[in-house]
This record gives sequence, C-alpha cells and structure tokens, in this order.
Amino acid sequence: MKKTIVMAAAATLLWVGLPQAQDQPHYVGDQTCAQCHEEIHERFMQYSKKPHSFQGVEKLQDGLSPQELQDCYACHTTGYGQPGGFTDPVSTPDMKNLGCESCHGPGSVHAETEDPQDIRGKITVQDCQRCHNEERVRAFNFQPLIHSGAH
Repeated sequence: MKKTIVMAAAATLLWVGLPQAQDQPHYVGDQTCAQCHEEIHERFMQYSKKPHSFQGVEKLQDGLSPQELQDCYACHTTGYGQPGGFTDPVSTPDMKNLGCESCHGPGSVHAETEDPQDIRGKITVQDCQRCHNEERVRAFNFQPLIHSGAH
C-alpha cells in the first residue's frame, strides 16, 4: 500500500509541472530562451499570434466540457502534460500561451549546454502538423506559419 501511495505521489508531481530531474529534458519557459535570444524573442512577442494563444481558450472555455478544454490546451499552451509544461493557468501561468518551446521542444538541456544540437533548430511543416493538421485546419482555418513572426 505504501509503495502505491509513493508512486501515485510521484506521478502527481510530474503532472503538476514541478522541476524535473536534470537529465530529463523539460520545458523551461520563454524567459529562459529570451536570456540568450533576446531579439528573436522580442520579434516573436511583437509579431506572432502564438504568445496570445490562450485568449481563444479563455473566450470559449465556459461552453466546453473538461475534456474539450484539455484538447484545447494541447495546442494552445506550451508543453501541456509534459515535464515542466503547462498544467493550468494558476500553477503555470508562464506556460499558458504558445512559446518558443512549442515549436523547438523542451529547452532545459539547450539552456544548460548552449549547444545548438540540444534543441530543434530548423522547424518544418511536419513539426507544425501536431496542431495544424488537416482536421484542425478544416475546422478552424488556421494554416501553419513556420517562422511565426520570430525568425
């Protein structure tokens, strides 16, 4: 019984986005990226729609079931359900919009090593299709914008 409780507690810690083990890549947030990539981050914030992606969720959330809301989180937040990623607007407000890591992947290792090999550098249409797939494009008419106003 005690082992089950400990395992459940560990799973809960992962789910709520608490700091992860250093060897496991995890999401670190845009402010970490901005420390080294200031100009790119400024352009992203100024020209891209992604830093405001959660506004669409907020406008529609009252009419959504909990499952529908979670489906929205998958494409409108950074790292939803992943280590260090978005869990909810109160616990992880800095991850509630789409950020650098939404396209480039978890940045913890890259932030530590500063090695370009430790992050997805070149983004392709295939990277966008996690959210901008045929079904969603038809439903919402949102086409992928590979550089998203940042690069």
